[in-house]
Amino acid sequence: MAAEEEGLTGPGGTRPVPGPESGRGQNPQPAPEAASQSASQSVQGPAAAPGTEHRPEPRSVPELLLGRPPMTRPLPTFDAEAAPAEPGPLFVDWLATALDAGVLDPQVVTLSTVDADGMPDARVLVLRDIDAAGTGWVFSAAADSPKGRQLGDHPAAAITVYWPQLGRQVRVRGTVERAADQVAAAEFATRSPAARIGALVGRQSEPLASPAEYEEAVAVARRRLEATPDAVAAGHTVYTLWAHEVEFWQGHAERHHVRLRYTRTGPVRTPEWSRTLLWP
Repeated sequence: MAAEEEGLTGPGGTRPVPGPESGRGQNPQPAPEAASQSASQSVQGPAAAPGTEHRPEPRSVPELLLGRPPMTRPLPTFDAEAAPAEPGPLFVDWLATALDAGVLDPQVVTLSTVDADGMPDARVLVLRDIDAAGTGWVFSAAADSPKGRQLGDHPAAAITVYWPQLGRQVRVRGTVERAADQVAAAEFATRSPAARIGALVGRQSEPLASPAEYEEAVAVARRRLEATPDAVAAGHTVYTLWAHEVEFWQGHAERHHVRLRYTRTGPVRTPEWSRTLLWP
């Protein structure tokens, strides 16, 4: 297949950059005449008045989804046997590949935690760093936010990342450690002014009376940052998720997915891992 000929075969391999042909395998666009005829046939009721938009007949969700099958495009390959002995370097390689391929927001991941009642919770956030040697995923959050409180009560979490253009997913599970306040302050200083202002506003996930209330709080935070450029938001915290298990998943249009799971066999921060190939 073209995906195999153009694929990535492991760390150090050629990184594919989608080009104009990246849409191959997807449903072809209808000709203008056919599209116009289809739209006119799907409108219910009398003809729409001049100047109004023609609204197509609504379809069911399954029909909408079946019309766009996933991963019907050239995808890189993944030679699990050539993967490194530890997951950290492989994740960094896949992340760099996603950046080279033009994947939008490749550093945005989903962090999953558990609340006090044992209910799962998840949200997207920005990955700040990778400790490739110790295999730690670094992110930041407000200690008094829902995720911060959940991590305080139960310091374990999962991180999931999916890069659609490459059909690649990485799943990470492990324990979470809070960094020293000095580390959090240094990380806060690297953020953009807009990000620091947002963090200084605080009150994340609390009920908001009106947009005007938020804008007023932003103005106050902006004045504070202008007066004190090195100000750090109260409770700003840097966390590291030390992986106990990491799975790399390479999708395939014909469902010949490749899954490789790393399991830590030694203490945290030591390069002791086992590797297992999984059924798709």
